[in-house]
Amino acid sequence: MATDSLKLLAPAKLNLFLHITGRRADGYHELQTLFQLLEYGDTMEFAHAEDGVLALHVQSMAGNTGVPLDNNLILQAAQRLKSLYPQRDPGASISLHKRIPLGAGLGGGSSNAALTLLALNALWQLHLSVEQLCEIGVKLGADVPVFIRGRSAWAEGIGERLQPVELAESWYLVITPECAVSTAQIFSDEQLTRNSPAITIADFLAGGARNDCESVTRTLYPAVDAALDWLAQFTDTRMTGTGSSIFASFPDKESADTILAKLPVHLSGFVAKGINSLEQELPAA
Repeated sequence: MATDSLKLLAPAKLNLFLHITGRRADGYHELQTLFQLLEYGDTMEFAHAEDGVLALHVQSMAGNTGVPLDNNLILQAAQRLKSLYPQRDPGASISLHKRIPLGAGLGGGSSNAALTLLALNALWQLHLSVEQLCEIGVKLGADVPVFIRGRSAWAEGIGERLQPVELAESWYLVITPECAVSTAQIFSDEQLTRNSPAITIADFLAGGARNDCESVTRTLYPAVDAALDWLAQFTDTRMTGTGSSIFASFPDKESADTILAKLPVHLSGFVAKGINSLEQELPAA
């Protein structure tokens, strides 16, 4: 069924661990990670536009600025789809209400790109399969396919080989210091561990996992180091991905809210429920 507009959630994610297991000849790093989707993220609206125009409007939360309007993953994703159908020249007006911090390791850009592919596939009635959308998405970013599939997942390769997982219900406190971490800087650092042995899901559940990027990030970004030390006063904590955000898991919302209430003024944070899958109503493409 055709539709004129869509309003959907682009969820954030956590890397519950991140191991760098090798480096490929093309420069990409082989890794293992566990993506946990969150019931928290950016809101995006999509509507038809005339004359093949692609327009993006951004509304950001206070302190969450810097989303480029002329060269970002949302417009890149839209243009990739548009280029497949030059004879139709479809257009769209896209609105983004940005809540996910930039450079935080929460997958905001990848999630926005994935939702753009899903939404425009439906809005423009392109009839591309999830697998076809993932082939387009991985060229925009290694994290994009997990958001297209919309399920928490064990990931290998460069993050594109996904195995859906069912995780026990948890609530997460996510804290972000006032800095944006450069993924390129972290992955190019000589001190980065690049030879972690491969583990299994059972190894992770038994506690045998970490974030290999954390020690390098602590050294290069004192604000992240300080945030980890602060949260570690209360519970086990870890960095997510190669960004500035850190997190801790809790059995219920109240426990997480209690620590959030103690947050120093120079840190921002939120509490969100982990979800195994994101159920959104998309019209048949």
